[in-house]
Parts: sequence; structure tokens; C-alpha cells
Amino acid sequence: MTTASPELPRAHRRRFRGYGALATTLAVVAALAPIPAAAAPAAPTPAALDEVMFVGNNWEGTVDVIRSRGDYARRGRINVVPDKQKRLWEIYLNPLKLAFYLGIQQGPGEGHDQLVDDMYTTPDGTALVASRPSFADVVSIDLSTGAVRWRFPVSGFRSDHMAVSPDGTRVAVSASTSNKVHVLDINTGRQLGSFSTGDKPHENLFTGGGRHIWNMSIGEVNTSLDDPSQDWTKGDRHITIADAGTLQTVKEIDMRPRLDAVGRSDLSDAVRPAVFTPDERKLYFQVSFFNGFVEYDVATDAITRVATLPKNPNTSEDRTTWVNDSRHHGLSISPSGAKLCVAGTMDDYATVVDRATLAPGPLVTASKPYWATVSGDGRDCVISESGADQVTAISFATGQKVVSVPVGDHPQRVRIGHLPSGWTPPAAQ
Repeated sequence: MTTASPELPRAHRRRFRGYGALATTLAVVAALAPIPAAAAPAAPTPAALDEVMFVGNNWEGTVDVIRSRGDYARRGRINVVPDKQKRLWEIYLNPLKLAFYLGIQQGPGEGHDQLVDDMYTTPDGTALVASRPSFADVVSIDLSTGAVRWRFPVSGFRSDHMAVSPDGTRVAVSASTSNKVHVLDINTGRQLGSFSTGDKPHENLFTGGGRHIWNMSIGEVNTSLDDPSQDWTKGDRHITIADAGTLQTVKEIDMRPRLDAVGRSDLSDAVRPAVFTPDERKLYFQVSFFNGFVEYDVATDAITRVATLPKNPNTSEDRTTWVNDSRHHGLSISPSGAKLCVAGTMDDYATVVDRATLAPGPLVTASKPYWATVSGDGRDCVISESGADQVTAISFATGQKVVSVPVGDHPQRVRIGHLPSGWTPPAAQ
């Protein structure tokens, strides 16, 4: 809420008439003396904030709060489904919602509910905004009480990846079954608008200082039609670039002809996790079924390099056994742009890659790593090990493991955020 600035008091004029020399003198002195202005109310001092990391435990419906650097020690846990019973009753009483709920549970959830996918904090650090796939919504959780501040049901039946604007005021969320991205006011949950995408919108990225939103659609990933000859059944997969102000589509990019142009017709065009270089001239992205990643030049609108990373000999070559078509899922870039960090999900490792040569560093053993982000000080890549219920930090400088920290059941997304200094977890809801 915006508070209007208080008006300054008007100067009072006094007139002295017929009071003799003394009165005249006093009048002159009074007229010349500065009139003290009323003191304006002091602006509230912003609360001191601590930088932390939030780890979404997807199957558990909790978010672990850990330090964003150093020892990554755990600071507390937040329940992001305090309204779980209410949401389940709504689903049970609606046959269509129930059908999709069970489909999500048995498909992308691998037999589990998907209770928290992505999360960001509000600029003042008082609330955590999270997408909840199984409940097809986005909620704001008060970080002092643990209560729901607001809830936004997305169109369709599943919410997915989100992105926050550089100024922290807007959050974009993919509604994966309705092929739409909603853009919300992060403080109120009010929808500011939406735009259409390809089939199954997934990753979102703000670019240009918040002027554009890039959305990557991945198509149908929950079928067993995974053989390359059946790729056409996966749907319309492309990147949608929208103007973040008007939410009108500016451009669509289909990677199929661009991959074909560099002789990689064998690769899927389903763009998965993606990162830009700091100058936003290059985009690096993973695609379905591939143990590696692709480099795309934004200015020339062309793929420039493809990096193939090692396979784990113990990984089955049966594509239907790879979770949601993603052999590798998780990508981050160092603050300087010199190193990439890759989560080799189905190959059970993570590695730091030199961006100049695309050569991988040591293969750090990890159990189904599902995401990669950057520590608060920029020194480490932090991956979520969904198969081991822990997060692991890997040094960008050495490519070696720094530390692992236990978290909740099936960690996936890891995001930097802020909390008021001295924060303590809310009581269990």
C-alpha cells in the first residue's frame, strides 16, 4: 500500500497594527525570523533482512530454510500446505479435479503428491510465495505466523515453475495444463495479466531488466511414447517471449529447425532448465532425453554449440524409465559467466563445465540431482539431490564437493530469498 506524503504547513502571517514602537519592532523581528517547519514523520526504517536459501521439498509440502553460503546450515522449516485438508476436500468433491490430481500423483509425482514446486520471497521478506502443482495454485505464506495470506488458483489443473521480476514485485507462474503463464502481484496475489504459450509451459525467465518474460514449453512428458520416431506426439514445443508490461507475445522460437540446421535432428526441441549469460547474449538450455546442453546465440537466432556430457554406464537406456523425459534437469551459471553447473539427473552426478571449452570438470556423485542454483556469495553451485533428500554445494573454482546438508522429502527447486533478521520458524500449522 502506498502512503501519501504529508503536506508541509503553510507559513502564518501576522499583522500588527497601532501597537506603538515596541509592537512595530516585534513585528519586524517576527517577519524576518525563520519560521520553523513542522517535522515530517520519519520514514519507517526497512527491517534488516538476512539472505537465505529456500529448498522446496516437493513430496512433503515443506520448505527448508538454510544459510545461503558457508556451511549452509539449516535455520528452520516452513509448512506450505497448512490448508491441505481443505484443498483435498475440494478435489475429492470434484470428479474432474480428482482425475487430474490422481494423474499428477501417478505421473510427474512418481506416486506422490506434488506439494511445492517453486518459491520466492516478497521484497520485505515477510512472506513466501509458492506454486503447488497438485493443488493447481500459488499461495503466499506468512513467514511469522505460517498462515496463508492469499491464494491464486491457476487456470487448468496444475501449477509449475515460476520466475520473479528483478524488482521482486511480480511473479510469473506456468499453468501447465492450460498452456498459459499468469503474472501476479507478489504482495497481493492479484493477477496483472497472462499470456499463451506452447504445450505444457515450464521454465520462466525475466530478461532485459524485467522488460521481457521467456517461457519454455516442454510438451507432453508423461506418456510412454518416448522413442524418437514418436516425438511428434509430444505436442507444440517452443519458446514464447512476451512483453512483461503488455503481456503480448513478441516472438516465438521453435528450436526444431535450429537444431536441424546444426545436424542435431536427433535431439528433442523441448527446452528444459535454461540460463542466460550475464550479458544475456547467450542462452544455455537442456532438452528432453539428452545428457548435455545446447548453446544459443540470441542476436543471430542460431544454435552455436552443443555439449555432450558423460553417461553413467549404470543408467538404463530405456527412455521410459527417465523421470518426465528429463535425462539431465538443472542448470546454473557462475556470476562471471565463466562456468556452468549441470545436474545430470538420471546419470546421478553433477559437474562444473568451463564455458569457453564446454569441457566438464570432475563428476560429483549425486542421487537424482533435480536443480542447480548459485550460492549467495557466488562461489558455489548448489544442487538438490532428490534421491538422497539433501542439497549439495560444489565449488565453481575447483569443481569439487564442498558440503551436503539434509533437507526434507524429495527436494527440487532451490531459490535465494530473504528473511527478517532474527527470524524463527512459525509454529506448525
